Amino acid sequence: MTRQGVHKGRGALSNSDGRYERFQHEAVDDGWGSLEAESEHEKPQTQIQPDRSRSILAHNDSPDVPFDRSINPYRGCEHGCVYCFARPTHAFLGLSPGLDFETKLFAKYDAASLLRREISRPGYQPSPIALGANTDPYQPLEKKLRLTRQILEVLAEAKHPATIVTKSALVLRDLDILTAMAKQRLVRVCVSLTSLDPRLSRIMEPRAASPQRRLDTVAALSRSGVPVTVLTAPLIPAINDHELEALLEAAAEAGAGHAGYVLLRLPLEIKDLFEEWLETHFPDRKNRVLARLKAMRGGKLYDARFGRRMSGEGPEAQLLSRRFKLACRRLGLEPNRETWSLDVSLFRRPMEDKGQMSLL
Repeated sequence: MTRQGVHKGRGALSNSDGRYERFQHEAVDDGWGSLEAESEHEKPQTQIQPDRSRSILAHNDSPDVPFDRSINPYRGCEHGCVYCFARPTHAFLGLSPGLDFETKLFAKYDAASLLRREISRPGYQPSPIALGANTDPYQPLEKKLRLTRQILEVLAEAKHPATIVTKSALVLRDLDILTAMAKQRLVRVCVSLTSLDPRLSRIMEPRAASPQRRLDTVAALSRSGVPVTVLTAPLIPAINDHELEALLEAAAEAGAGHAGYVLLRLPLEIKDLFEEWLETHFPDRKNRVLARLKAMRGGKLYDARFGRRMSGEGPEAQLLSRRFKLACRRLGLEPNRETWSLDVSLFRRPMEDKGQMSLL
C-alpha cells in the first residue's frame, strides 16, 4: 500500500505495488488524519531474507557496459538512492520498487561456494567479473555478513579479474585482498561520487558514505596501488550536473586515474518515485529538471536504446559529454570505458569443495 512521507535514512517516499501485481492499492485518509499520524510514527525497519538462487553469475551482452558477467551478493540496497536503476527488479519478487527495495533485502549466503563451483567448470573462460553491477556489494549489510569479502577470497585464490562499483568506505576493510590482486592487475575499484555537498548527498543517498569519506577512500586505495575510477553517476540536470568539473577535480586530486559519468536513468517505476522525490525535496525545480531530462531523451523521460540510455542525445547531452571529456583531458583522467585492462591470463580453476583433490 502506498504511504507517502519522508522517513529518516530512506530515499523512497512511497511503496506502491510492483508492476506484476494483480491489484494496485492506495492508502486513503479517513478524514481523521490517520495517514499523517501513521507516517510520522512509522519507521520502516530493514528485513533480511535468504536468496535461494542456484547460480551466481549474471551474463549480459550490452554494448553500454565494459563487462559481460557480474555478481550481486544482495538484492535490494539499503543506501536508499531513489534513482537506483535496480529498483524495478524488486517487482520480480512481488515487492515494491519503493520502500521495499531498501528495507526488504535478500542475501545470497551461498555466493562464494556457488562462484567456486561455476568458475571450476572445465569449459569456463575467464573475463572480468563486475561486483555491484546492480546493487552495492558494500552496503551496510555487508559489514555483518561479509559475503563480498568471501567472493573476493575465491577470486583472489583463482587469480580471476574483477571490478567493484561502490559508494561505501567499507571497501577499505578488504584492502589486504585488493592490494594483492592489484599487484597482478586483477582488480579495479570504481567509487561513485555524485556531489561534494554533504547535505545534497544525504538527500540523494541517505545511507551511503559522505562525499569526503568517499574521497578519502579513493585516496587510500590509490596509495595502496589499487587502480581507482570515479563515477560521477548519475548526473541530474539542475540538481548536480553543475558539479561535474568540481567532482572530477576532487577525484583527480584524491588519486583517481580514470573517470566516467552516466546521465540519470528513469526506467519503469523509478519515474514515479523520482517525481515524488522531486516534489518533496526540490518542488521549485521539479518542472525544470523533468523538462531538461526530456530534452536529453528525445522528448521522453527515458530512452532504453543502447548507445543512448547512459548519455542521452541532443545539444545539452552533447555539451555534457564535451564538458566531461575536456575536464578529463585537463586533469589527466582517462575515460573509464576506454581503459578496461585486467589480466585474465593468470586464471587457474579453484578446487571445488568436494573434500577430494583432483587427480590432474
